Amino acid sequence: MRTVGVIPARWGSTRLPGKSLVDICGKPLVQWVVEAVERAEKLDDVLVATDDERIAEVVNGIGAKVVMTRADHTTGTDRIAEAIEGIDAEVVVNIQGDEPLIEPGLIDKLAELMQGDDSWDMATAAVPIDDEMELNNPSAVKVVWGDEHRALYFSRSVIPYVRDALDEGRIHWRHLGIYAYRRSFLERLVATSPCLLEKAEKLEQLRALCIGARMAVVETEDAGMGVDTSEDVKVVEMILKSRISNNE
Repeated sequence: MRTVGVIPARWGSTRLPGKSLVDICGKPLVQWVVEAVERAEKLDDVLVATDDERIAEVVNGIGAKVVMTRADHTTGTDRIAEAIEGIDAEVVVNIQGDEPLIEPGLIDKLAELMQGDDSWDMATAAVPIDDEMELNNPSAVKVVWGDEHRALYFSRSVIPYVRDALDEGRIHWRHLGIYAYRRSFLERLVATSPCLLEKAEKLEQLRALCIGARMAVVETEDAGMGVDTSEDVKVVEMILKSRISNNE
């Protein structure tokens, strides 16, 4: 089952314009992401989908594949759907272009799950929430699931609500923005208009649930870190320098 990883990398960013090319420890951000994704073992190919020639030039310069897409896409999912037109792929993994610390092993878990069970339309990931501030932060999207780890709902609110104290297991999980799609479902998803829940919560994954997606949620302990601000750049640089130092 041919599986392709796609990294959406647009130029426009409200808080950090051109962040795909921001320098992190001597390399542009997009290069760190590409190199991490290329270490995954379950992908047959890796593409960067961009709307900007400057990003495309850098990606070509590091020997990676790049696909030019329209600039008017409202979501990374739409950009990915355009990027894979004419490309042989049954499973598509969407890796955020601002995640230089993404673990290749997590990509492999999602790809392997989709390759091994064609009953799933999608797969995504979640990490446990152990911090009260994060739990109540609307920017930290929460997810709950049922049997087989099938996603039931995503919300910016605290879900589930715990009425009485519990002394068993973890119950609050933060959703990570990585997805694996069955190609046929991805094409259906981008052809569907946003549902009311998506409009209310501003969460695109709710559109998938609204149209009946069987979406698996993979547990992970690795939260990664997205780069959205100049302060995030400093934090990621500290982490990467520590990793480099430990490997020397």
